[in-house]
Amino acid sequence: MLHTTFALLREAGAGVWKDSPYTVFRRAAQTRGYTEETQPIPLTEALESNDLDDTLWALRAVLPSERMERDKVARLFAADCADRVLPLYEARVPGDPRPRQAVNVARRYALGEATAEELVAAGAAAGAAARAAAWAAAGAAARAAGRHAARVAAWGAARAAARAAGRGAAWGAAWDAAGDALGAATGAVGRAATWATWSVGRAARRADQAALLRSWLEEPERLEAEVRASLSVAEEA
Repeated sequence: MLHTTFALLREAGAGVWKDSPYTVFRRAAQTRGYTEETQPIPLTEALESNDLDDTLWALRAVLPSERMERDKVARLFAADCADRVLPLYEARVPGDPRPRQAVNVARRYALGEATAEELVAAGAAAGAAARAAAWAAAGAAARAAGRHAARVAAWGAARAAARAAGRGAAWGAAWDAAGDALGAATGAVGRAATWATWSVGRAARRADQAALLRSWLEEPERLEAEVRASLSVAEEA
């Protein structure tokens, strides 16, 4: 389980104005017994009182002793988000394995089984695949899962998030990949359906991502074991 504190959130730049995300979180946490400035608070508490965006933002403010674990969890969560839109790319460009390979390299990197050079090369290959297909949405999500970076990239169009590559750290990769996956998964629907239909689809996918993040925060060992098993199967195939 990853933890934050009120003090760490403020040090990371959380706003303290009335009804800011930090203030909403603080009020809710205090009602559940978290009252001290440096008292560790499970990040799952943020999912109870705030939204997915706020919880992903708070990944930058975990306890110093948990930062390595945070980086691993954030990257594996990012890879899972990318996985959810890879079928869109693969249906459009069957037989091109590069985006999926990039996601798996991102997972291997998170587990200490791939180098930074392999990570960069896989991300570049995924980008080339997306450009060659002239349909970058799913490829951008794959790149986001593997990149070193992303500070505060926008939730939205996959191309916009792709331009943010090269900034930040693992928590930003999680932020980016979730946003890219959301945009890729809902964008096609939005072009062909009413605003109400698009909004419902977007909300459902955000809820799915929040549930996924909760699982990674609550059961990282179990999910990591599943990732290792799936990578072994992929390597044998």
